[in-house]
Amino acid sequence: MKRNISGVLLLNKPSGLTSNQSLQIIKRFFGATKAGHTGTLDPMASGLLPICLGEATKFSAMLLNADKTYHATLKLGYLSSTGDAEGEIIAAVSAKLNHEKLSLLQVQEVLQTFKGHVKQTPPMYSALKFNGKPLYHYARKGKEVERKSRDIVIYDLYLDSWMGDEMSLVVHCGTGTYIRTLAEDIGKALGWGGAYLTSLCRSQVGNFRLQQAYQLDQFQGAFSSEYDAYLYPIDSLLQNFPSITLNEAESLFLCQGQWIRNKHKIDLSGGTRVKLYDSSGLFFGVGEITETGAIAPKRLISNKI
Repeated sequence: MKRNISGVLLLNKPSGLTSNQSLQIIKRFFGATKAGHTGTLDPMASGLLPICLGEATKFSAMLLNADKTYHATLKLGYLSSTGDAEGEIIAAVSAKLNHEKLSLLQVQEVLQTFKGHVKQTPPMYSALKFNGKPLYHYARKGKEVERKSRDIVIYDLYLDSWMGDEMSLVVHCGTGTYIRTLAEDIGKALGWGGAYLTSLCRSQVGNFRLQQAYQLDQFQGAFSSEYDAYLYPIDSLLQNFPSITLNEAESLFLCQGQWIRNKHKIDLSGGTRVKLYDSSGLFFGVGEITETGAIAPKRLISNKI
């Protein structure tokens, strides 16, 4: 039975399942009419996967560009066709292997070079499109496609543990960062000829933390309405947005697609998006400040549920 349910579930996705498989399990369990997630995790990866149900799907894109934190374990001295443990693994070949002389200080200095705004070439095993098809479509056929490097940002990167050819890192990064590629590049910079991921866990997306997430096996039994309490409200996706509370007439104008004058003593520049609440404190969508300072509707909830 389909239910008119909306909200955000923070799921701890297990390793071995795709993000879509996990999404479909949650969608069926809650009987939601619509469902979507806010950023794919590779099947091998585990960790935080925010899932949007119902009207929350309209705002899932707001979290796609959020910064993220990962805990990654690397196997140094080897390369993988996919960048992780699921690919074909070969020993890395390098003419200048000097990793045996590496000190902890040298490792930390190398990691520092990857922080900030850096260039990264996306891996072949990725969903980026080339001629209308994802890159992994060509990779599975053994074809290499030229990719342009992209600007990414690494806010923080530090060593968690290191023993022999295994290294554990914590990465706080911006959107569009491929941790698989980062691992390989770090392995090369350390003199090991490369590296691949043996495990990856996403611990943070925006303001959401893994500690807030539920395990997938908690949603395997019979449904009870008590599970609705597991859902965060829709506006939790917009925690960093400024908010404006409107009177009944203003709310009506915006719901009719009209802009309104900004009389709310909130001085924001043009293009700024704001959370909209009606006079009863009910969230009903996102507006945008125009160049003239007015408030225009951007994305609204159907029937103000």
